[in-house]
Amino acid sequence: MSTDLKTYKFNHSMIRVKDPKESVKFYEHLGMKMIRKIEQPEAKFDLYFMGYDSPKALSHGNHFSDREGLIELTHNYGTENDPDYKVTTGNAEPYKGFGHTCISVDNIQAACQRIEDAGYKFQKKLTDGRMRSIAFVLDPDGYWVEVIGQNPVEKTDGITTTDVGTYRMNHTMIRVKDHEKSLKFYQDVFGMTLFRTSENADAKFNLYFLGYPGEKGISINSANGVNPTAEREGLLELTWNYGTEKDANFKYHNGNDQPQGFGHICVSVDDLDAACKRFEDLGVNWKKRLTDGRMKNVAFVLDPDNYWIEVIQNEKLRNRANW
Repeated sequence: MSTDLKTYKFNHSMIRVKDPKESVKFYEHLGMKMIRKIEQPEAKFDLYFMGYDSPKALSHGNHFSDREGLIELTHNYGTENDPDYKVTTGNAEPYKGFGHTCISVDNIQAACQRIEDAGYKFQKKLTDGRMRSIAFVLDPDGYWVEVIGQNPVEKTDGITTTDVGTYRMNHTMIRVKDHEKSLKFYQDVFGMTLFRTSENADAKFNLYFLGYPGEKGISINSANGVNPTAEREGLLELTWNYGTEKDANFKYHNGNDQPQGFGHICVSVDDLDAACKRFEDLGVNWKKRLTDGRMKNVAFVLDPDNYWIEVIQNEKLRNRANW
């Protein structure tokens, strides 16, 4: 029984939503489609897996577990009719933790205009502030979705068309207290590779982009002059604000303690039993072992900040060792 970390995929990021009709409509407007829906009426919740699936998408046609960059929307029945229900988005004190998801687009000005024309609001428009190459749109629950360009912003100025078939679900951002602990955990325990580091000493924060190189490998240079990871899907961005690691009482909100919002990230693996045995041997903190509870086909590991990481079987790779 063995597991090959090179086959792992950062499959999805889960967020809780108030009204699935509105949320599905929003993510479909961003060019995603519903890849899978799981209905659990006896437990009073449904799950909607949204992702890019056009012929130009990186995971086009794949089984849901053999993909990267999905967004799982969790709907608990009744929230859509509850005037008092709202999620915590992870971007307001004292509940900061999860920050955003991010899509990369072909022509960023046209893409943002199209989103604005559909009536969606922005946390930050392209023209706001100092950073003129990124925008943040708000989903129906107020979660932030970053928009970045696959091409340099000056090259796409004046272009009025955008092809949603070329979009990518590029990354998910979480804030971490101790960058060294988190980098070690995601690299040594989960087998991710550090693709890119952005140090912002003046503003006292660093960004670390991790992921699984897969068959594509790591791009060091971009062919089109933007950051070399813009064309990828399924990266994890760790944001570290200097000094948090020295404060014994400091902690981020994991989205699962009340008030809830973000739920987890998920990694799909080649052999679920072997992967979990390896995690056990490494002494991880478990939220749920495979053998706990009714669901014997998922496990949840806790990262250094107590964010939940779901671990599932990549169905395409099941029993590959026996072929």
